[in-house]
Amino acid sequence: MTFAARLQQLIAVRGLSYRALAAQTYYSKSFLHDLARGRKQPNLDTATRIDDALQAGGTLVALVTSASEDETAAAELARRVNASDVSDETMSQLEAAFDDLAVRYPNTAPGLLIGPTRMHLDHVGQLLDARMTLVHHRRLLVVGGWLSLLAATLHIDMRQPDAARGRLAVATDLARHGEHDELRAWCLETRAWELLVNGEYMGAASLSRQAQALAPRGTSALIQATAQEGRAWARMHDIAATRRSLDAVDRLVSSLAQPDRPEHHYRYDPDKALSYTATTLAWAGDPAAEPYTRAVIAQLESSHGVPRPRRAALARLDLGLALVARDEIDEAAAVGVQAITSGLLVKSTWWRATEILAAVEESGLAEAADLREAYETYRP
Repeated sequence: MTFAARLQQLIAVRGLSYRALAAQTYYSKSFLHDLARGRKQPNLDTATRIDDALQAGGTLVALVTSASEDETAAAELARRVNASDVSDETMSQLEAAFDDLAVRYPNTAPGLLIGPTRMHLDHVGQLLDARMTLVHHRRLLVVGGWLSLLAATLHIDMRQPDAARGRLAVATDLARHGEHDELRAWCLETRAWELLVNGEYMGAASLSRQAQALAPRGTSALIQATAQEGRAWARMHDIAATRRSLDAVDRLVSSLAQPDRPEHHYRYDPDKALSYTATTLAWAGDPAAEPYTRAVIAQLESSHGVPRPRRAALARLDLGLALVARDEIDEAAAVGVQAITSGLLVKSTWWRATEILAAVEESGLAEAADLREAYETYRP
């Protein structure tokens, strides 16, 4: 999503006129209108001021900073590629670039992240033809595998199955040649996620168990694969198996240290355990999910810590599912509208909105009309 498109969405959701926003930001109405139409581009200060006024949780700022950071990284990496400089510094820079992308993943639209991910994959491909030590060659295979895995995940989020499987096959090959078992386990876990999104729940559970068998002890891949199996059982509404998986995840994270960068998609954050419990119980149709989902939303929207607007939107969808399970359909409709109109949902999570809408429309409540309108307007 572009800055202009996101700005238009936020103005509509907040119910503000350009005149009202101009009064809050001290920019002219015509300047704001040009930004929203893409006729002018914002700098970081402009994006920050508008983000604060619209309470956008950093999403507008991210759309500006990501582009400039990508251009800087691209220029430096291109310089090194052209010099055939496969040094420790080059490898460290590539690995840092992957880590930065993995940190941005939870709060960045997949369509915005796929470009820089491809760019770095292109650099890896060029460097593979250069002369290097065996140690550097293995590091290059591994970072190429991580980048390919991230690209596959982004394609899954955008519901582009052919591209996702192609990237996943490359990631699996690179992980095998790089002799990196955790990366191989993540590849299996990601394929399990794709099956889960597509409704192939038993296959997802099977692949999750394969990933657990391959993942080294104490790794994030082992925890995530265990959690993924629990989600699969939840979608099959097997409450007993779901709760066994929840208990297994609790045991695995009980002694886990906080990662340096908790938002990193491939480093399990023990603080997300509450969110996992809420999601899994909600997917299982267990009414017990309701207090967990409310606690997650309160945690994510606390004034302390980094804003996590996409996770908050997903938590609202889970609350909606939990409310459906408790037959509190009117509130489920209201929560569903809040989640959908955030504009932060991706295609791979849209099924949750679909299930809430189906339950609300089946109930015959008048609120179904507003939910349907939001659903059609914001469909990714």
